[in-house]
Amino acid sequence: MRVPVITGADAFSARTAPPRPTTPTKATKIAAVRTALPPHRYAQDDLTEPIGDLCLPPGADRAVLRRLHASAGVRTRHLTLPIERYSDLRDFGQCNDAWMAAGLELGEEALTGALQDAGLEPTDVDLLVCASITGIGAPSLDARLAGRVGLRPDIKRLPVFGLGCVAGAAGLSRVHDYLRGHPDDTAVLLTVELCSLTLQQRDHSPANLIAGALFGDGAAALVARGSNCANGAATEPGRAGPSVVATCSRLYPDTEQLLGWDIGASGFRVVIDAGVPGIVRDHFGLHLRAFLGEHGLTIDDIETWVCHPGGPKVLAAVTDTLGLPDDALDSAWHSLATAGNMSSVSVLHILQNTWQFRRPEPGAWGLLMAMGPGFCSELVLLRW
Repeated sequence: MRVPVITGADAFSARTAPPRPTTPTKATKIAAVRTALPPHRYAQDDLTEPIGDLCLPPGADRAVLRRLHASAGVRTRHLTLPIERYSDLRDFGQCNDAWMAAGLELGEEALTGALQDAGLEPTDVDLLVCASITGIGAPSLDARLAGRVGLRPDIKRLPVFGLGCVAGAAGLSRVHDYLRGHPDDTAVLLTVELCSLTLQQRDHSPANLIAGALFGDGAAALVARGSNCANGAATEPGRAGPSVVATCSRLYPDTEQLLGWDIGASGFRVVIDAGVPGIVRDHFGLHLRAFLGEHGLTIDDIETWVCHPGGPKVLAAVTDTLGLPDDALDSAWHSLATAGNMSSVSVLHILQNTWQFRRPEPGAWGLLMAMGPGFCSELVLLRW
């Protein structure tokens, strides 16, 4: 593997910090976030042997599988189907049909719930960004949802495939870009990830076994409003959510092979390289510090960290490279433990939990961040 050469903003050097920013006039207001999880919830220990039956040849030693399940940081996960039904999925077509059927149900639950929380109607939505990397469709999921939930016929739609785990953060960034130019509009980011449907049967590769130990299923919807809009229900005392202040996207050169899919007749075969935590340790902190420095901030100014839970090694690498306190990423560890890595859904799940249960003080700075195929990262600077 070639080590990326970091240039420009990543080669962060000392400079005089500009004055600390205030929330800009054209800030995007996050009005609500809602997660929807499938009804089939399992303890991690109850999934180990059934997943072994799916992935390992008969009579194979299961010691490695059991160690992976025990060390994944996951206690419970939600699956799209009852575990005993996965052996009935014989090909990619059947898996994708299950993704579409369940994705519509979960997507509708998340979308309508988020709009209700924001005090809005489906007809208030001007843009719907819909991200998934675990299934495909044409018409896309968002087009099929429009009539089900009562979106306007002139709704702007943007289906997104390929961003993977980073899509929760990158999708929010692109919604922010849109609302800066359309400050009277309301936009929704919807992510639907049914990771269990991508598990490859009779594939005992390390990557497939890791995926079988780590990933869970879910959907999430985030409602965002332009600067000219009221915040709806979120303006009630104690309910106000954060505003998006700035965003940053970063591709790491020569790392395309680290994470993603090999797509073939059986569907999506996961690629997870052991070098991901090393890239995080060597380079992620440099560009994160540079991004904060551009806005007159340092790591110490960030009170709330909303970090995608890529897995125990990735979370440990983020903590180490940023020099964070041991409890700074507790919300990510908790999401991983209770729901697994839900790809693009996870960072929105963590944002929802932070909003509901931790509720930062007004004026507090937060940073939402995720990484995904590319290899890439996305940073979203928040202010409560």
